[in-house]
Amino acid sequence: MPDPAAGRLARLGRVLISEESVYGLILVSGMIVVSNSLTGTSANALLTVVVTVIVFFAAHVYAGTIAGLARTHRGDLRASFSAAIHHSEGMLLVSVVPLVILLLGVSRVIDDELAIWTALVVDTVILGLLGWFAVARWDGRFWVRLTSALITAAFGGILIMLKSLIHH
Repeated sequence: MPDPAAGRLARLGRVLISEESVYGLILVSGMIVVSNSLTGTSANALLTVVVTVIVFFAAHVYAGTIAGLARTHRGDLRASFSAAIHHSEGMLLVSVVPLVILLLGVSRVIDDELAIWTALVVDTVILGLLGWFAVARWDGRFWVRLTSALITAAFGGILIMLKSLIHH
């Protein structure tokens, strides 16, 4: 009998190790940098990221639905919509951790600036992990995994450097 917990964990892994997850984290990091250049508060960053992620998720689902309909030439809207949501859910899931960190800043558990920097650094670490585990699916060699992790994390690192240039 299959273990339901193992099945959920495998599904979570498939959702997280996806192009949508990588894209979602880069989007979140970029929006944190941009929003922080406007007012510098974690509340502004939180609002900007939430709205942007929801809009991009909706646009991604819409585009996926339309593309699915065109690909199948059938017109099964429900199936195409469902497939597009499942394909795009990584974008929402990966935004949870940085949003929680920003919420800690909004609620004054930690300083605004610390919340913003922590969210960016955590995004970069998660990007690296996604790069590592994505390659681990097809290549077990350490150096190949490390290279993938560093390249993927570099996207977050570039945004951190951009934030440093904008604010200093």
